[in-house]
Amino acid sequence: MSETNSSPSPKISSKFVHLHVHSMYSLLNAVPTPKELAQAAKEDGQETLAVTDAGALYGAIDFYKACIKEGIKPIIGLDAFLAPRTRHDKEAQIDKPRSRLVLLAKTFAGYQNLIQLVTTSNMEGFYYRPRL
Repeated sequence: MSETNSSPSPKISSKFVHLHVHSMYSLLNAVPTPKELAQAAKEDGQETLAVTDAGALYGAIDFYKACIKEGIKPIIGLDAFLAPRTRHDKEAQIDKPRSRLVLLAKTFAGYQNLIQLVTTSNMEGFYYRPRL
């Protein structure tokens, strides 16, 4: 016979920061809205939270506003898809081995760099996914 632990789960230390989180803006990867993520972080006692949507920054502004409203420090990031050789190669199966890299903006200039990278990956490197 097993006992059921009905006590609430312990809160995560406020010093811990999730740095690879997807929101509903990571198409087909996640469900929570930026508002739900910020609320969950606040409930867990976290002071900071990053969002790193897959190949996109669609939710960055919503995430930023939701975090500020909840008193959470937002970190804007990107889960970038990397082409193994060059983003210009678009031959089937050549780019089968896929790599990803989480990029985080430390400053507004860093955020602007993320915007440029997302634009480049969509305009020049898109092959099934936006690639760098």
